[in-house]
This record gives sequence, structure tokens and C-alpha cells, in this order.
Amino acid sequence: MKPTVFLGGGRITGALAAGLRLAGDHRAIVVYDRHPDKLRTLRRDSRITIARDLKGALAHAGMLVLAVRPLSLREMLAEVSATGAAPGLCVSLVAGIPLKKLRKWLGAPARWVRAMPSPVCRIGRGLTALCFDHPVSTADRKRVRQMFARLGEVAEVPERSFDAFTATYSSSHGYHALATLAHAAQDAGLPRKTALQAAAHALADGIHYWKHSGLSLEELLQEAATPGGIAAATVSAMDRAGYARAVKSGIGAGIALAHKNAKR
Repeated sequence: MKPTVFLGGGRITGALAAGLRLAGDHRAIVVYDRHPDKLRTLRRDSRITIARDLKGALAHAGMLVLAVRPLSLREMLAEVSATGAAPGLCVSLVAGIPLKKLRKWLGAPARWVRAMPSPVCRIGRGLTALCFDHPVSTADRKRVRQMFARLGEVAEVPERSFDAFTATYSSSHGYHALATLAHAAQDAGLPRKTALQAAAHALADGIHYWKHSGLSLEELLQEAATPGGIAAATVSAMDRAGYARAVKSGIGAGIALAHKNAKR
């Protein structure tokens, strides 16, 4: 199997490499970054190869994975084009950059896939959204799905909905909710450690039970928040304070930034 080559050695590359190794994946992983010294820990922990030059990294790539910031992507693809290499299967992890721009910035024979994984894939959990451009063959689609399936669940999402997925699916929602709930519990008198423990179980246990119970969210809310009870009073007060509006506003802001990235 030809190496999987990552351009960009940041957090998500580290998470993907670690998750693949945890899953027993022994594929050759080559990482190119303009600052190769920062990749030493990644090489030690995930047995990756550090590429010292871009052309050498591209020479034998079986799959090219773009893992750079949105503002850096166009410049990086210009550098790829300047090497004279002809990458085939390309996977972009870059939020907000649509397929039409990827095609424009790096022409044929590149065949594009958009993917949106989470750093949680480091431990073999989470969810990755995939969106395939039309020229991607059935065999290549299978290769991409199989790789990300080793890191957790996979969902194919149409590109028109990809920014909404990106804004919705982020582990930051869980961390933010956990921190907010724990802080509120502390303010109500719980010790910090107990507040964090209670908040973590409230979120994690509820979601775990939802995934395995077969019950709908409506049924679970009725079960957990008995009318007249403390849970019902708590949830009702949060709703009156604008909880749903705040979440909707946050998702909208994320989508707006993705659209802004697409126009750059």
C-alpha cells in the first residue's frame, strides 16, 4: 500500500495518526510540515515518517490529506502544483473550502474528498463526515471510508449541508456544556471536583443511554424530567432563559464563518 501523506502536522494530523495506530493500522504515514522539528513527538508516538521536502513527500503518495488552516490552503496547493507532482486521491480536512475551489486550485488528476473528523478520533471514537466529488471512483470511496471507519463512525453528508455539520459536530460543544454545567454547580455550592463529576455523568451517561436504549429523545426527556420534579424545573428554566436560541445562534455563527472561508 502506498503511503498516506499528510500536508500539515497539527493537532488533527496527530489525532488521526494516533487513532489509526490504536486501531492496529500499519499503513505508512508521511507528514510534511513547514516546521518539521515540531513533528518529532508525532514520529515517536505514531511511527510516522517526516518528509523534509514537499516534492519527495508527494512522489509516492497513495492518498494526500490536506490538514492546514483555511487561510493557508490555497498557498499550499500552489506549492503542490509547482512541484510538478500529480496527486490523485486528495482528502481535504479544511473547514469551509468547497469542492469547486479545491478543483480550481489544484486541477486534474486530483480527485477530491472533503472530510470532517474530530480530535476524539485519537481514541478510536467520534464521527467523520465525508463528501465525495463526482470523479472519485467507487474503489477510492471505499478506501476513504475504510480509513475513517477505523477511527469511529462515518456519515456521508451532501456538500450543501457540510458547513452545518462542521458547526454542529465539534467536541467543543461537549467541553463547553461540561464547563458551563460544572461552573453552575460550583456556584450552587458543590465542591469543584464533585461538580465536574456530576456534570460529566449528566452529559455522558444520558447520551450513552440514548444511543443504547432505542428510545427517542422525547421519550427520554419525559422519563428523566418528571412533571413537577427538579429536573423538569431545571430544564424549563434553561429554556426560558434562551438556551435553544443561544445554541441556534452559535451554530449560525459557525456556518457564517465557514461561508466566509469559502469566499476568500
